[in-house]
Amino acid sequence: MPSTRTILVCGIAALVATAAQTASAAQASAPLWGRWEGSFEAQAFADPGTELELELTPPSGKARKGVGFWDGGTTWRARVMPDEPGTWRYRTRSRPVVAGLDAQEGSFVCRPGEPATSVMRHGAIRVASGQYHLEHADSRPFFWLGDTVWNGPLLSEADDWAHFLKDRAEKRFTVIQFNAIAPWRTAPTDGEGQVALVAEKGRLEINPRYFRRLDQRMNAINDQGLVAAPVLLWANQREDLGNTLSEEDAIRLIRYQVARYGAHHVAWILAGDNSYKGKSSERWKRIGRAVFGESPHAPVTTHPTGMNWPWESWREERWLDFLGDQSGHGDDAGTLRWIHSGPPHEHWRTEPHRPVINLEPPYEDHRAYQSRQPHSAYNVRRAVYWSLLSTPTAGVTYGAHGIWSWQTETGKEPRGHAGTGIARPWREAMALPGSEQMKHVAELFTALPWTRLRPDQELLTRQPGGDDPAHFVGSARTEEGDLAILYLPVGGEVSLQSQRLANTISAQWIDPRTGKRVPARSESDFRYRAPDNQDWILLLQKSTKP
Repeated sequence: MPSTRTILVCGIAALVATAAQTASAAQASAPLWGRWEGSFEAQAFADPGTELELELTPPSGKARKGVGFWDGGTTWRARVMPDEPGTWRYRTRSRPVVAGLDAQEGSFVCRPGEPATSVMRHGAIRVASGQYHLEHADSRPFFWLGDTVWNGPLLSEADDWAHFLKDRAEKRFTVIQFNAIAPWRTAPTDGEGQVALVAEKGRLEINPRYFRRLDQRMNAINDQGLVAAPVLLWANQREDLGNTLSEEDAIRLIRYQVARYGAHHVAWILAGDNSYKGKSSERWKRIGRAVFGESPHAPVTTHPTGMNWPWESWREERWLDFLGDQSGHGDDAGTLRWIHSGPPHEHWRTEPHRPVINLEPPYEDHRAYQSRQPHSAYNVRRAVYWSLLSTPTAGVTYGAHGIWSWQTETGKEPRGHAGTGIARPWREAMALPGSEQMKHVAELFTALPWTRLRPDQELLTRQPGGDDPAHFVGSARTEEGDLAILYLPVGGEVSLQSQRLANTISAQWIDPRTGKRVPARSESDFRYRAPDNQDWILLLQKSTKP
């Protein structure tokens, strides 16, 4: 299997080279920030565990390493995301040496073009150095607005998947979160009855047929200008592969995915829904180090169980690029308090600085743990805005019951998730009002210098709701005081500390249901009253008027 020491972060479609190609052969091409793929054939049977590496020489001349993967039979492939225009040259090495895989030479041309999407215009995403947000390769900030579609790539038909992704792109989502591996309890196989691993002669082997189908779903995500965020292994229940596989096999399967999809526009979620405590914590730290270590890679996080913050013991795990949390699907006072005032808010200042993103707020239409009522669009909005303002703004993820499970049957709960409530079929769930309202989240933040926002409860003279966590007003501002955003979950009045704001401030009320704006007038000395008792956003900016 490929070694992660050789991983090159890469990602959209091109010509296939063969092992017979040499440096003198005709050049293939790939777009800037797209994807080149080469195909190499062993001359005879070779162990599927044979490692294929590429020695890459980009136009700048600074050598890099790429990595290949077995794709069934005698075929190995390698994918590269070119980040420099011009001619790229490569030479293959195989371990052990295999005729047809080793010492193959060739080249391809990276051609600049007219990019159709932001990821093609601005490049792969990464964590901004020393900062609390993600950015593109050209330093343009990247606002994470994810959608949770755990089963989508596994179970969807190609046309349905394209239809869904188009809808999400139009609603300004930027990331698609999904589970990459079957079996798991909600998807024992993919839509063709395939699983990622098969037993061969007493050994677990990769199933390339499974991954060829996943290739198509990954390509479709990027084709819509969205970043793919696969969970590389689910690890919640005792029977989940993330817990049943040996460390050796878990590392092998994750390395394979990173080799196969490292040339896509991705962010990696190492494992799904684990506690990361005790022995489990140490196991996943070792797996993360083995796969990502010091190698260049797309941003990596991992996904904890609900209302769980294990990350203080992970501060020295340098491969962990940003911190994911999950506020989960509760609706009691403790859950609400956790979202806006819990460990993510308490610990975001701890070094090294990393982005913090709530990867699983309550799913719209999912039955709440305590009240047993379906979560409304209001519940989702409230959790989203609180999450964005309780830590330095980096992004947030939306979810909908029926979408996450890719529900196709009516009148049923998602498989393996009794008690979560009847799920609408995905086409119906796709139109739930909360997803449309996420568009207003993106429009608000991306039109502002959102990367400078920091939580600031001292901007308020007092919390209007006192100790009631449901009335908590979220508040963030820039250090210069030229921008502040407040979220009022039940309307009412806020009184602000004027000395924490720039001298001249203009104010607007924003309706999070519609995105419409109305002027906000201070009743006296920086006191503002919302238009009604619904939830509202108060936007304060330094006035440009003399």
